[in-house]
Amino acid sequence: MSDLDRVLARLDADLDPALERLFASLRFRSISTDPAHAADCRACAGFHAADLRSLGFETRVHDTPGQPIILAHRREGKGTSALFYGHYDVQPADPLELWESDPFEPVLVTLPDGTRAIRARGAADDKGQFMTFVEACRAWIAETGELPVPVTILLEGEEESGGASLPAFLDAHAAALRADIGLVCDTSMWDRETPAITTMLRGLVGEEVTIRAASRDLHSGYYGAAAANPNRILARILADLHDDKGRVTLPGFYDGVPELPESLRAEWDRLGFSDAEFLGEVGLALPAGEKGRSALEQTWSRPTAEINGMTGGYTGPGFKTVIPAVASAKISFRLVFDQDPQAIRESFRAFVRERVPADCSVTFADHGASRAVAFDTSNPAFAKVRAALAEEWGREAAFIGCGGSIPVNLLFREKLGMEVINAGFGLADDRIHSPNEKYDLESFRRGARSWARILAALARAH
Repeated sequence: MSDLDRVLARLDADLDPALERLFASLRFRSISTDPAHAADCRACAGFHAADLRSLGFETRVHDTPGQPIILAHRREGKGTSALFYGHYDVQPADPLELWESDPFEPVLVTLPDGTRAIRARGAADDKGQFMTFVEACRAWIAETGELPVPVTILLEGEEESGGASLPAFLDAHAAALRADIGLVCDTSMWDRETPAITTMLRGLVGEEVTIRAASRDLHSGYYGAAAANPNRILARILADLHDDKGRVTLPGFYDGVPELPESLRAEWDRLGFSDAEFLGEVGLALPAGEKGRSALEQTWSRPTAEINGMTGGYTGPGFKTVIPAVASAKISFRLVFDQDPQAIRESFRAFVRERVPADCSVTFADHGASRAVAFDTSNPAFAKVRAALAEEWGREAAFIGCGGSIPVNLLFREKLGMEVINAGFGLADDRIHSPNEKYDLESFRRGARSWARILAALARAH
């Protein structure tokens, strides 16, 4: 047997103890956004640091203004050096009454389709995912005494609460972190049988706008029509954000947005994506974005403007005839390719100001911004990883986009100058951030086997 064959056999034989280690991690209530769980986050960091030390990693837990960051190195091996990223913090489990079992007491369940899954908060996002990589390293070390390539592991503790400490940490430790390629396991398969590498992720601009009119709420019978109504003003402005073809109307919004390359469009077409099935799963039928573009294109390679929340006036039970003094809304813009987040923010604010009556006022709140990121798939590491995934899953890994944002990708590009391979094993129905989050047992088992193959592939000469 080859070294890789022995490592894969070891992973299969040691699945039960690997699950025990994962379950131990899942029991930590490492909710980074809640100060009441700061000690739980620290304890979870300590657990994983001790585990990595037991594998011979030179490991340190670094204090930050937020939650601890773990940095671990094994520098032996030749070939493509790798920086692997994961996060040990999780989202709050609320609403607890919707869980079928204790979210922090992991269980193996059999789903209606007969598949088995790990149910717990953090099972898929991200403890189960990053533990697939750790288990692959464990098997390589157990069987050969070393890793095939130099590996650095970075585990963050506040990804779910904004990751405020990570940029400064990357600046301070850039020399220790640089590698030939970044590896992230916080993404999904294309479907249950088809692995995927996420090669492009959208950026984000978050804005909150508040319009103030009268000095107090007004009786709608006494003041109706005569007094400015912030609800009506705001609703008209937000309605103006899109034209009747679904395009965003902000001046300059599409600057830096090219058409999708035909080679990539053809690859996406081969995925067999169905708009009807995608929308049907959430009780909808009609694509609502830009006319003439598929839902896949709309969510992966086109920019968007979405109204995430609106408040103003009386929203309690019953009825109250009032003209509110204040109305507000939260708007997010998903960005692609070379769109400039600051230019989008300034364009939006100018757009709003032009439409607010002279006797009303408007204020804005900044809720963060990041650029989109796309990686150069001609980097030899992408071909190696794609081939390794095909060996495990029996079909070529799809190069896909992601409608969301994973900030560490852009940070690795900007601060460490490296391309990043996002190869995760989650599924669309894993319910991340929701009650009854789960991670399929096969995702965990074959994810670890996939990383074992990827480490071997990175050691091979191009």
